[in-house]
Amino acid sequence: MRIYIIFLFFIISQLFFQCKVEQPETVNKTETVNIKSKIKEKTTKKWDSLNSHNTEAFLTEFGKQHQETMVLIQTDFGSIKIKLFQDVPVHRANFIFLTKIGYFNTTVFYRVAKNFVIQGGNSDEMYTQKERRKYGNYLLKPEFRKKRTHKYGAIAAARQWEHNPNKLSSPFEFYIVQKRNGAHHLDNEHTVFGEVISGFDTMEKISRVKVGVDEWPVDDVKMRIKILD
Repeated sequence: MRIYIIFLFFIISQLFFQCKVEQPETVNKTETVNIKSKIKEKTTKKWDSLNSHNTEAFLTEFGKQHQETMVLIQTDFGSIKIKLFQDVPVHRANFIFLTKIGYFNTTVFYRVAKNFVIQGGNSDEMYTQKERRKYGNYLLKPEFRKKRTHKYGAIAAARQWEHNPNKLSSPFEFYIVQKRNGAHHLDNEHTVFGEVISGFDTMEKISRVKVGVDEWPVDDVKMRIKILD
C-alpha cells in the first residue's frame, strides 16, 4: 500500500511539473503570434489611399511626413537634377509621392517642342495607365506664386486648357522649359513647382532628338526618377 501511494504521488508530481513547464511556453507562443500579427498588420496596411476625393488633404499630410526637395531624372542622355519648391506644397508632395511609388519609371519624355519645352510623365505602358486609373486621375488646384516664373529650366505641371476654367494641374505630367529666354506667356497658367539646378546639357540633348509630327520622339526617351534627400 505504501509503495502504491509513493507511486501515485510520483505520477501526480510529474503531471504537475509538466503543467508548470508547458503552460508558460504556450502563453509565450500566443503572445509572439499576436505581436507578429500586429507588426504584419502595420506594415501591410495600405498607406497610398490617394483618390480624387481626398487629393488636397492626402497630399498635405503626405508632404508633412515627406519633406524631400531634391530629385534626379535619369535618362540615356544623362541626368537632370531638380529642386522642388516648398512654397507649392501640394505639387511638391505630389511629385515626391509619384516618385516614391515608382510611377515615373515606366514613363517617357513624350513631347519635345523644339526651343520651347520637353514634356514627360506619360507613356504607352499598361502599368502607367493602370497607375493613373488606380488613383482616379485626380487633379491638383493651382499654386501660382509671383516669383515662380517660366524661366529657362523651370519645371511645371501640364494641364488641359479646354473645359478647365480653374486651371487644375495634371498630377502625372510635367514639362521643363528649354527655351533660353523662358516661356513667360505661361506664367499664372501652369503651376511652376521646381527648377533644374544641374544637367542643362542633358536637357539640351533631349531637345534635339528626332520627333514625329505630333512632337513625340521617334525613339522613346525613357526616364527614371529617384529622390536624393
